[in-house]
Amino acid sequence: MKLKKAAVMKTGTAVELTTQELYRELLSRLVEDATRDGLAETPERVEKAMAFLTQGYAMDVRTVLNGALFEVEYDEMVMVRDIEFYSMCEHHLLPFFGKVHVAYVPSGRVIGLSKIPRLVEMFSRRLQVQERLTTQIADAIAEAIAPQGVGVIVEAQHLCMMMRGVEKQHSATVTSAMRGVFKTQTQTRNEFLSLVRRNDGVL
Repeated sequence: MKLKKAAVMKTGTAVELTTQELYRELLSRLVEDATRDGLAETPERVEKAMAFLTQGYAMDVRTVLNGALFEVEYDEMVMVRDIEFYSMCEHHLLPFFGKVHVAYVPSGRVIGLSKIPRLVEMFSRRLQVQERLTTQIADAIAEAIAPQGVGVIVEAQHLCMMMRGVEKQHSATVTSAMRGVFKTQTQTRNEFLSLVRRNDGVL
């Protein structure tokens, strides 16, 4: 992700600052000495860290799947569970993290198993809200292989709730997106939920 220079006003004149200069300015406004030993290299480190944490913007579904779509005579549920993820809350720029469980019922085509965690990684490495992350994963799979249905469950802990605000350390947020038979067929949805619960799952 290529970061752009930003224009700021200094003494009535617009001045372009690099990303590192912006972080240095932020440190200064936090009443810190941005030149002291512990902080002198922080702007460079933060620039690199943020580029890594938001690298999902430089990815797209087609590239991530990379043709790993296969014609298979299989119409039972496929599930990849306990996919760990880390993302950044777009409201406070604080991390949220947890696990994603993904299932789908094929309709003649399947996705290479390793590609599902890669889709999760692509969408989570952006400024996000958990609700949108959940639906993006489900919609990407639905559009890629047109399955009979897709189910996605995300459980996460949000540092914006743990470090600030209500400061509740053990709260978890669970979101779901159900498409096709996962939404219309109770039996399919219950099978998915049962598999998620198994072995100390999230629900």
